[in-house]
Amino acid sequence: MAPQHFLVVVFPGQGHINPARALAERLVRAMPGAHVTLSAAVSAHRLMFPSLEYPDEEVHDGAISYIPYSDGYDRGFRLFAGDGDDARRYSEAFARVGRETFSAVLDRLAARGRPVTCVVYAMLMWWAAEVARERGLPRALYWNQPATMLAVYYHYLHGYERIVTEHAAEPGFTLAMPGLPPMAIRDLPSFFTNSTDGRLVSSFDNIRRTFQQLDLDAAISSGGRKPTVLVNTVEALELGALASVPELDMFPIGPAVLSLFTDGTRSGTNTVVGDLFEHDEKGYMEWLDTKPARSVVYMLFGSLAATTKQQKEEMKRGLAASGRSYLQVVRKDNRDTDDDDDDDDDDQSMVVEWCDQVRVLSHPAVGCFVTQCGWNSTLESVACGVPVVAVPQWSDQDTNGRLVVEWSALVRGAIHADRFMDAEELTRCVDMVMGDTEEGAAIRSSSITWKAKVHEAITDGGSSELNLMTFQDQFANDA
Repeated sequence: MAPQHFLVVVFPGQGHINPARALAERLVRAMPGAHVTLSAAVSAHRLMFPSLEYPDEEVHDGAISYIPYSDGYDRGFRLFAGDGDDARRYSEAFARVGRETFSAVLDRLAARGRPVTCVVYAMLMWWAAEVARERGLPRALYWNQPATMLAVYYHYLHGYERIVTEHAAEPGFTLAMPGLPPMAIRDLPSFFTNSTDGRLVSSFDNIRRTFQQLDLDAAISSGGRKPTVLVNTVEALELGALASVPELDMFPIGPAVLSLFTDGTRSGTNTVVGDLFEHDEKGYMEWLDTKPARSVVYMLFGSLAATTKQQKEEMKRGLAASGRSYLQVVRKDNRDTDDDDDDDDDDQSMVVEWCDQVRVLSHPAVGCFVTQCGWNSTLESVACGVPVVAVPQWSDQDTNGRLVVEWSALVRGAIHADRFMDAEELTRCVDMVMGDTEEGAAIRSSSITWKAKVHEAITDGGSSELNLMTFQDQFANDA
């Protein structure tokens, strides 16, 4: 049998690339002799590998290679830097140029004697599924959000869109989708209730088209095979959601947290991959070393959305009022010209432009994570056993926050209609999570319990490892 060659194609965002890199590492570790090529857009590729002579140059890291496609925006596109028209133009180019250049990547690999045997297309990459289907290649969707989110989208697009739309202006209205617990409108993706922001409309269109590809695969399948979906979650966290869409063959293989699978032992690894953001050179880990256990609040609001100046000021005021030390990430592209964050560094606080989040969350000094609840950050906090204060902003974040509330590992503070949390509410939430109260102790205990379950899933014989092996066996037979 020829060696397996998985081509993982991913959207050019940090929150999409991180779980794709983790999946690539998992695949080559679990299947000796297999090769994985990870393909992100040129804009991301050049940031990951800034020393390349050419922006589309192939990079090798042992059994993992990196070859970019182009989405027509080789210098990058920032969703929240423009308006709805900008987002629409990007989406059009993303599909048209991406499709053409992804086809060229497949041809390029075949010409080099490394034909692809399976295309793994991450969410939003619906046109890659089209190309794979036209070429007769086995394919699987890689869903890098929770299974609950996949189920919500699936049911919304298969019979529930009308009722959600009719009650979009009623945040407290509750509905029950098949196999899921009752959920209020406020717990559903912001795409369902905001049809006026063209940026969100364009983003949701790519999600809608992803599910259309699954429907098409189901319609043309032979022998009753269901569309395959790899899900970045853990069975123990989402048993109900995983069973709520019987039309799909879902494999929970998470958590896709790269540092859990890279310990420098893989033969041939050059560890050449970098983030899209340059890590701050401040000694934030050394600063954490000076702090007592569970004494520091860590705060980051993701890699994509911008935090308003007013919200940053409220966060700073709320953290100061709590009297606790804090480490805050404020991206370079989210700093105002008159920001004075760098001047605030002292024994009590530090502000950095980017950091190694899993290393920070794993540090014993960190006792709380204030986050918008993107799924990567949510999973990383669970994997590290750190309680969360949730400040959801958009997309899947409200649903993710609701999930962690169910796991009793999170405090979801009150936010205003414009997604704003004031200083007093932040202080209250932080004190609740980190204080010496019964409630705080219960949240911390629950966080430690879920951490153990997550780590158990990725050990030899764990549920995630077994599911990954089953997926690989299935596609080895198709090759």
